[in-house]
Amino acid sequence: MSKNISIYIADDHPIVVDGLKEILKAKPTLTVQGVAHDGEQLIELIKKAKVDMVILDINMPKMNGIQCTRWIKENHNDIKVIILTMYPEKTYIDQLLKAGADGCLLKSRGSSDLLEAIDRVTLGKSYFDWIADFKTDKDSADVKLSEREIEIVKLIINSKTSGEIAELLFISEETVKTHRKNIFKKLKIHHVTELMTFAMNSGIV
Repeated sequence: MSKNISIYIADDHPIVVDGLKEILKAKPTLTVQGVAHDGEQLIELIKKAKVDMVILDINMPKMNGIQCTRWIKENHNDIKVIILTMYPEKTYIDQLLKAGADGCLLKSRGSSDLLEAIDRVTLGKSYFDWIADFKTDKDSADVKLSEREIEIVKLIINSKTSGEIAELLFISEETVKTHRKNIFKKLKIHHVTELMTFAMNSGIV
């Protein structure tokens, strides 16, 4: 690959960003033009200056990787998008394909896999080589949330605080916190961005 490729990296973990920068340094034709730590920052970067490619995490604050990919492809379809994820679930692949991602790679893969993915999507091809690494999470698929829990999920992903949710649902703030804890435990998640992804995949939003 001889063409110079300009890239934005989007990930809310500085150590991941630093690692990606080091990997991309291996090829002099790859230039990191900027870094975003959440989805909204990435969109602002693209609005100010387009690049050839974006490498982004599927789980980010404010806008997740699926939402960002959808926006990018709707507004700048020529920008290539490679998604990185720690979560090997096939439901994500379906969402990414619908959003228009050009490739997806587990963060556990090696640097050579990322560089190969970049080479391939630059040529207009897709890179989903490691779909076999992705599993159907039957435990998550079988999780049933109560109507009250679904109400709370919708409010959480709409940025409502526990106090605001308590007022809206006429329950105590402690009850909201207990529901929230139980929801996260049931879904085996730790972040609101993961809750957003679950809600999108399950049709809650």
